[in-house]
Amino acid sequence: MLYTPLLAVARTIGWSPNIAIVMIAANLFVISIGRYAIQRRGAGPALPVKVPGLFEGFGVPELLATTSFGHILGAGIILGLSNAGIL
Repeated sequence: MLYTPLLAVARTIGWSPNIAIVMIAANLFVISIGRYAIQRRGAGPALPVKVPGLFEGFGVPELLATTSFGHILGAGIILGLSNAGIL
């Protein structure tokens, strides 16, 4: 099969607390950057919970956008670190 060698290149690892820490750190990093980078905050519905003052005006669309990008960034970091043998 032509695609078999391509599938054998990626090295994946099982879940561990180190992977969770990397994913949480990636999401917190992107949320903190997004807090200052998003120009029109609060245009959509607000979060249904009380938030600290740092996230004032940070609604559902901002949270979904930043955590979505945080998961993409975190997956890339995890794949890179596991392929390098660090995780």
